[in-house]
Amino acid sequence: MVSKANAFYAQSGGVTAVINASASGVILTARKHKDRIGKVFAGRNGILGALNEELIDTGREPLSSIQALRSTPSGAFGSCRYKLKSLEENAREYQRLIDVFRAHNIGYFFYNGGGDSQDTAHKVSQLSEKLGYPITCIGIPKTVDNDLPYTDACPGFGSVAKYVAVSTREAALDVASMCETSTKVFILEVMGRHAGWIAAAAGLAQENADDAPHIILLPEVPFKKTAFLRKVKDTVNKNGYCVIVVSEGAKYADGTFLADAGGKDAFGHTQLGGVAPTIANMVKDNLGYKYHWAVADYLQRAARHIASQTDVDQAFALGQAAVEFALAGKNAVMPTIVRKSDKPYRWTIGEAKLSRVANVERKMPKTYISKDGFGITAAARRYLAPLIAGEDYPTYKDGLPKYVRLKNVLVAKKLPAFKV
Repeated sequence: MVSKANAFYAQSGGVTAVINASASGVILTARKHKDRIGKVFAGRNGILGALNEELIDTGREPLSSIQALRSTPSGAFGSCRYKLKSLEENAREYQRLIDVFRAHNIGYFFYNGGGDSQDTAHKVSQLSEKLGYPITCIGIPKTVDNDLPYTDACPGFGSVAKYVAVSTREAALDVASMCETSTKVFILEVMGRHAGWIAAAAGLAQENADDAPHIILLPEVPFKKTAFLRKVKDTVNKNGYCVIVVSEGAKYADGTFLADAGGKDAFGHTQLGGVAPTIANMVKDNLGYKYHWAVADYLQRAARHIASQTDVDQAFALGQAAVEFALAGKNAVMPTIVRKSDKPYRWTIGEAKLSRVANVERKMPKTYISKDGFGITAAARRYLAPLIAGEDYPTYKDGLPKYVRLKNVLVAKKLPAFKV
C-alpha cells in the first residue's frame, strides 16, 4: 500500500505581518485532510530548506501554536531571497529538489511569495513533466508591494498600507504643531521598487485638501526636480509645513533611481536605499527649510500590532485555498482575491495560472494618480480604503504583543549533503 503523499510549504522573499497567517491556513487545512495528506513539512529558510534537505516537521507543533501563527508577524520557518535558474542552466538544483521530494514522499508543493517566488513555483510545477516525478504545485501570493497581477490585493500589503497611512497622519500632527519654530518639511520613505502602491496608501491619511501627505512621489511618475521644489515651497507658504511620502523606487525620466546604491540584490535587482535623505538634502540646498526624515523600512512590514483585518483574513483564506486547490487536482496555479464590490467590500477566491503570474509586475494605473502626479485620485481611494479596514489585534501580555515561537524540529536527513 502506497503511503499518503506529504506536503512541503515554504516562505520566500521579504516577510510580512501576515505571511504566517497563510502558513496557518495551509497547515490547519492540511490537518483536516489527514486521509489524503500525510505530514506537512516546512522549508527552513524557504526553497533552501528543500535544497539543503532541512525540512521542519510542523506536526511536532501543537494546534495552539499553529493557530497563533495567524497573529504572529515575520516568517516563522525562515525565508530567503533565492531564485532558481532555468532547468537548462542549473539542472542539478532541480534534480536535487526531485531527490529530496522523492526521499520524503512529497507530492504537494506550496510556495508563499511574490513575483520571483511565483516564478520559482512555476518552474517547480514543470518538474513532473520534465523529470518524471509527480508533484502538485500551488503558489500562494504574498508581497507588501502589491504588485502581483490577477489578484485584487496581495497579502501583506493591506497591513503595510494601514501602518503607513496611520504613521503619516500621526507624524503630520507632530510636524504641524512645531513648524513655526522647528521642522517645516518631513519626508517618510516607504517600500516600493517599481510600483507605488504603498506610498499611494499614505494618501488615505488625507481627509481634507490641505491635509498631509501633501506630496507623494511614486515610481510610476518621473521625478521632476523643479516642479517638486515648487510644490514644496507653495505648500509651506500655504500651510506652514509640508509632509512628503516617497517610494524607495522614485526615479528620473531616464529611469535612474533617485537612490541607486550601486549594488544588486540576490534577485539581480538594483540595491536601493536613502531616497529620503536625498530628497531632504535637495530641499535644504534649494529652499533652506529645516527638515526631518524617516525610513519605515522593516517597521512597516513587521507591524502586526496594527494589521488590517481584511489583510489577515485574506492571507489565511489563501493558505486554505491553496490546499483545497491541490486536493481538487489543480496544479501550477495561484489562488487569488477577486473583488465583487467596493462598498461594502466583498471578495471571493479565484485563481490564476502561474505561467501568467511569474515575473509580471502590476503598477499603479494612471487613473489612480492625480493630474499633477503628486497625489491619488478618488478611484485610488475606493480601491485602497477596504484593504486597510478593520483591526485584528494580537494578544497582549505585560503591555507587549505575545507572538508564538515555533520549535521548528527538523526531520532526519536521508541524502548526502548538497552545496547550493
